[in-house]
Amino acid sequence: MRHQRYDCNFGCPMEACVEVIGGKWKGVILFHLLGGTRRFNELMRLIPSVTQRMLTRQLRELEADGIVARKVHAEVPPRVEYSLTEFGRTLEPVLRMLQGWGASHLEQIIRIRKGEARS
Repeated sequence: MRHQRYDCNFGCPMEACVEVIGGKWKGVILFHLLGGTRRFNELMRLIPSVTQRMLTRQLRELEADGIVARKVHAEVPPRVEYSLTEFGRTLEPVLRMLQGWGASHLEQIIRIRKGEARS
């Protein structure tokens, strides 16, 4: 397969994609939102190693990029829900491919991270 050449300055397709979904938590957040609308605390439970501050930050960035919608329900206490926008749903094939790659190579990644021989 031949790759089209792009000037990877501002606006490069790969740079744009990584800018939107890159980082340690965004992909994981988006993957959990593929299953439907989630409340903030539900996301915290699903991603136990993320801090509240980082989850808030990542959700705000995803919202600003039009990937995630935030809905505040007028209740006491307020209920906040997050879901993928229509635009965010276009990332599903990418996220599923990343999940498949991770599943196929998880054992190798664990071995490498433990410092064992690479194969």
